[in-house]
Amino acid sequence: MNIIEEILQDIPIPKMVKVKQNFQASELENVAAAVRETLDHNKVLERISQGDRVAIAVGSRGVADIPVLTRETVAAIREAGGEPFIVPAMGSHGGATAEGQIDVLAQLGVTEETVGAPVNATMEVVKLGELPNGLPVYMDKYAFEADKVVVINRVKPHTAFRGQVESGLMKMITIGLGKQKGAEAAHSFSFKYMAEHVWEMAKITLAKAPVIFGLASIENAYDRPAKVVAIPAEEIEMREPDLLKEAKALMPKIYFDSIDVLIVDELGKDISGDGMDPNITGRYATPYATGGPDVKRIAVLGLTKKTHGNANGIGMADMTTQEVMDEISWEKGYANALTSTVIDVVKLPMVLDTKELAVKAAIKSCNAFDLKKAKVVRIKNTLDIGEIWISESLVAEARQVKEIDVLSSPQELLV
Repeated sequence: MNIIEEILQDIPIPKMVKVKQNFQASELENVAAAVRETLDHNKVLERISQGDRVAIAVGSRGVADIPVLTRETVAAIREAGGEPFIVPAMGSHGGATAEGQIDVLAQLGVTEETVGAPVNATMEVVKLGELPNGLPVYMDKYAFEADKVVVINRVKPHTAFRGQVESGLMKMITIGLGKQKGAEAAHSFSFKYMAEHVWEMAKITLAKAPVIFGLASIENAYDRPAKVVAIPAEEIEMREPDLLKEAKALMPKIYFDSIDVLIVDELGKDISGDGMDPNITGRYATPYATGGPDVKRIAVLGLTKKTHGNANGIGMADMTTQEVMDEISWEKGYANALTSTVIDVVKLPMVLDTKELAVKAAIKSCNAFDLKKAKVVRIKNTLDIGEIWISESLVAEARQVKEIDVLSSPQELLV
């Protein structure tokens, strides 16, 4: 037994109870039909002329049904006489290489075979202009040289800043289509000014590039499409703020304001840009965004397979395991951190030999008055919080929350 095991051997791990959190869950019954309906209703396909080469910008996040959204947009554009192709619109993601970005799309289910259009990837950009403060505005070379451009993205709260628009169409136009150079420029003055810069840089792109419309989706608390809307390019600036309000109203949450220890089974870029969404954990890498529970300690026990070693966000954890450390490809997270200029996300948490020791270390250091009654919550990841586990000490509080159903008796925590 080593010294760490000796220190932690008597730390109690509470029994846990499975509970179901119930959220508002409006959901589209037929996503493909909804895409076709909104494209027709808003008459955006009329902007395509016979033979137009149409670049469709698709990002790197785990947008629900992104293959369906893309496939239906491709088919509709081709029926309108256009020649569609896909461009990755993900800033520096995928290791900031064209091949890496093609692979990211493939992992999301977006390939020529699945969506019916070729994927043309490059990290080359065209400079469109600059802000009064000197920040340059870039755009993917293939997209800029296309006759028309369409942008597909989910609208949701950002993980590091607050503004009229956060994650959505305007951010994809600015940072996603700006590739690594555009992402670097947008982040260079920190997230303190991100809301302002995304807004102003997107306006330049919309004025100088052939963007004709955006297809925006909003997801419910269970990560399913609740709404899809096609927005003409000249209306994006006006309409996206209202979509963001709708998205925030549908966001899931952990129904406990104060948590001593949050156990996260898996972290990954396919879950959130920050590995685990701070809107859920309450743990932010910048001071420019707030919300979520007050969590004393976070223990991360694993990485998702789809993150391929990118542990961006691990720095927001307090404890993790040696197994997680062995899986990390640091250069991937470093590329994201250097581009965004937010480096806390790739700092090292305390590394323990086992999952059990990581949980015990989190409990020991949480400063609860009685460690036997520590308020512990365990989730699979920040996208999957419908059913979670809570310690016995939280059951009484849970029974007072009408959105929570208690599903099990107390059980030993298996780690």
